[in-house]
Amino acid sequence: MSVRQQIEDKLRAALSLQVVRVENESHQHNVPAGSETHFKVTLVADRFAALSRVQRHRLVYQLLAAELAGPVHALALHTYTPAEWEDRAQVPESPPCQGGSGAG
Repeated sequence: MSVRQQIEDKLRAALSLQVVRVENESHQHNVPAGSETHFKVTLVADRFAALSRVQRHRLVYQLLAAELAGPVHALALHTYTPAEWEDRAQVPESPPCQGGSGAG
């Protein structure tokens, strides 16, 4: 199973999500082809209504602790309540990679 699928399955199992998008953005970074190290994760859940943005991110980090301790180098998290998502319905684009050796 891919790392992307593991992340999605784990989040779906732990949170009642209206929207879940896990995008592998590793190709935008200075990593070998086929890597699964950098992800953009978009989540929409009622549960987030009682949490600050920091608390939402901490919750996701706890759920994905094994992945973050292993193959995953970076997560770009976008967490919304259904009302916030309705107002937005679009996620910001990730900035271009500026790090790593040989990055230009």
